[in-house]
Amino acid sequence: MFQTLYSYFWWERLWLPANLTWADLEDRDGRVYAKASDLYITLPLAFLFLVVRHLFETYVATPLAGLLNVKEKVRLKATPSAVLEKFYAATSKHPKQADVEMLSKKSGCTVRQVERWFRRRRNQDRPSLLKKFREASWRFTFYLIAFIAGMAVIVDKPWFYDLREVWKGYPIQSMLPSQYWYYMIELSFYWSLLFSIASDVKRKDFKEQIIHHVATIILISFSWFANYIRAGTLIMALHDSSDYLLESAKMFNYAGWRNTCNNIFIVFAAVFIITRLVILPFWIMHCTVFYPLDLYPAFFGYYFFNFMMVVLQSLHIFWAYLIIRMAQKFITGKVVEDERSDREETDNSEDEEEVAKNGPLSNGHPVLNNNHRKTD
Repeated sequence: MFQTLYSYFWWERLWLPANLTWADLEDRDGRVYAKASDLYITLPLAFLFLVVRHLFETYVATPLAGLLNVKEKVRLKATPSAVLEKFYAATSKHPKQADVEMLSKKSGCTVRQVERWFRRRRNQDRPSLLKKFREASWRFTFYLIAFIAGMAVIVDKPWFYDLREVWKGYPIQSMLPSQYWYYMIELSFYWSLLFSIASDVKRKDFKEQIIHHVATIILISFSWFANYIRAGTLIMALHDSSDYLLESAKMFNYAGWRNTCNNIFIVFAAVFIITRLVILPFWIMHCTVFYPLDLYPAFFGYYFFNFMMVVLQSLHIFWAYLIIRMAQKFITGKVVEDERSDREETDNSEDEEEVAKNGPLSNGHPVLNNNHRKTD
């Protein structure tokens, strides 16, 4: 049964145009072609990326955070309570009013104290500013290096300037060593992002992030299987062109460099919109949808590849909407918070009165101003 499924999966009509077989893509005469088995290396490389990331965040990002004076906001700790902790862990982190009243009776606390306890408990679970800075530093470093490397791989190629060259001779297009490593590194990195997404900072677009990572992995893998390598390198470089700008804006935001953050974010928004909403759909997708039909009839792989491109483009439109909303707030001078972020909650005025009367709280932590601008 496994052999039957394997045969159906690798049926030439799913992956290649009519009248072509896998035999046409076997290495010969010094010409090397992409093979599915090449991608096995990306899984161990993904775990290597996780190790490198840990070392980078520990020995590079953390000292950098200290140099940039990235300061943690001191959080008020929730008073230990077995009743409230059990409800928080097993039932809900956001109790309804009826639950609050029930918990008030069980715990012996007032309703207001129960509400305050849940606010502080939720804040304790939120990622620290240092964790956010370290993650942004790692992604900034990778995206910047990947963009520079990607441009070095494609800038001297004829299909970088003439998109019809993407399909010239397809699929009998030999693979270059630079293309091989560009693919392996990019795919390995996205595998590492998928593996670490559960432990990374969670945002409101968590589900969209998972869809994006999965769609990207499928697109990169499929384009390798079907020898869409020329189109794939263009698409990867286009995506990397704006990502490092966003991560650098986050880093400066966490460091408190508001003006620098705002300026970089405006540049990022412009680059994102131009690359993802103009170049990608009207140049790259036009290239993948229309130009191949001049050479061969549409086949399953053609439809599948372009369907995944549509999925990515839909996510780009969703994120562009959030980015434009944030950019408008920057331009108008309003306080900005990342539309995707899980914002930290502040205690009510009763806490402020308590601090004013009694000074530092019993846990020894003073109240700090939470009026920060956030981009993440």
